[in-house]
Amino acid sequence: MWIRAAVLLSIASTSIQQTEVTVHAPPTLEAIAQRVRRIDFAPLERSLATAGLPMPARISVTLIPRDDPRATATPPWIVGLAAGTSHVVIFPDRVGPYPHDSLETVVRHEIVHLALNTRAAGRPLPRWFHEGTAVTLESDWSTRDEMRLLLAALDPPSIADIGRLFASDAPPDTAQAYLLAAALSDEIRRRHGSQVPGTIAGHVAAGLPFAAAFEAATGESVDDAAARAWRGYRQLSRWVPVITSPFAVWSLILAMATVAFVVRVRRRRARRLRWDAEETAEDESDED
Repeated sequence: MWIRAAVLLSIASTSIQQTEVTVHAPPTLEAIAQRVRRIDFAPLERSLATAGLPMPARISVTLIPRDDPRATATPPWIVGLAAGTSHVVIFPDRVGPYPHDSLETVVRHEIVHLALNTRAAGRPLPRWFHEGTAVTLESDWSTRDEMRLLLAALDPPSIADIGRLFASDAPPDTAQAYLLAAALSDEIRRRHGSQVPGTIAGHVAAGLPFAAAFEAATGESVDDAAARAWRGYRQLSRWVPVITSPFAVWSLILAMATVAFVVRVRRRRARRLRWDAEETAEDESDED
C-alpha cells in the first residue's frame, strides 16, 4: 500500500504562489517521503525567477524502491525523471554520484526540468540545455567545477560531443556531459543575462526551432556560444603547464579525484546511516 500526502507550500517571493507538492511512496520509503515534504522550495523559486522560469503550481513526486519492477526496468544510472510539467519520479537508492549529491538536490534538479517544460509549452528542448540549466540553478556551481573542466578545456568539445556523452552508458561520460553542459549554460547566462533560459524556452513555446530560438535570444548560434565558452576555459587552463610539469598535473588531478571520491563515499555512508536511524525511529514510533 502506498502513502499519498499533499502539502501546500506558500513560497515567499515577489509574487506569492501556492505550490502543491504531493508525494507518493510505499511505507518502506515513508521517512524519505517526509524529507521531500520538508524541502524548502523558496530558494529554488527565486533561482527559477532569475532565469525567467516559473515555479510549477503542482508537483507530484513518486519514490520508487529498489525492488519495484519500475526500478529494475530503468537503467541504473538514472536517479530521477521529470515528465510533463508536474510529475517527478525518483529512485532514492541511487542518490549519490555527481551531479546528484543528495535527495534534496535530485528533487530540485527535476523541478527545474518541469519549469523548463512549462516555459516551453511542452515543446522539446535539447538535453544539454535542460541539464545545464538544471545543474546551474539547483546546485552550488563553483570554482570547484571550473577546476574539473581544465582537462576538458584543452580539447574543446562540440555540442554533438556533449550529446554523445549524455547518450553513453558509462558514468564518467555522463558526469562529464553534465559538467560541460552546466559550464556552457553558466557562461551563456553570464554573457546574455540571467533570464536567457526562460527567453529561449519562450521562443520555443512560440513555435521557433531551438537553434532559431537560441539565436533570437542571444544573437549568436549555439556552436559560436560553445566555442566562445571553451576559449574562456582554455585561457583559464594555460597557467597549469607553465607552473608545473605534465606529470605533476596528472598527479594533482588524480589526487583531487581520489580525495573527492573518498569524501563522497564517507558522506554517502553517513547519509545512509542517518536514513536508517530515521527509519528505525519511525518504526518504533509506529509500534508505540
